[in-house]
Amino acid sequence: MPTLIIHTNVTPAAADHRKILEDASVMIADILGKPESYVMVILRHNQDMLFAGDAAPLAYLELKSLGLPEARTPELSEALCNFLEARFGIAPARVYIEFASPPRHLFGYNGGTF
Repeated sequence: MPTLIIHTNVTPAAADHRKILEDASVMIADILGKPESYVMVILRHNQDMLFAGDAAPLAYLELKSLGLPEARTPELSEALCNFLEARFGIAPARVYIEFASPPRHLFGYNGGTF
């Protein structure tokens, strides 16, 4: 159930949206060692956002996953920041990432919970 939500004030070309989502999905599955069939990626672009009093390109990410390995968050942060820099031109210093590992009973799927 890994879920990645990308909030950014950058608007990628419409033709690139699908590729960004697909590449992010594969990356998250690979890094977390989870089947891609459970990965969800949400892209919220062209958001009204400000960071450090500046509207230069920025992003706020939410990565949720059952059993998220807390010891690997620095590695995850680096991979996500590299992805954003390559795809959106967002400097890593303009990115915040919220990591969360919800309890299985608090994450619903397919009419039940995990």
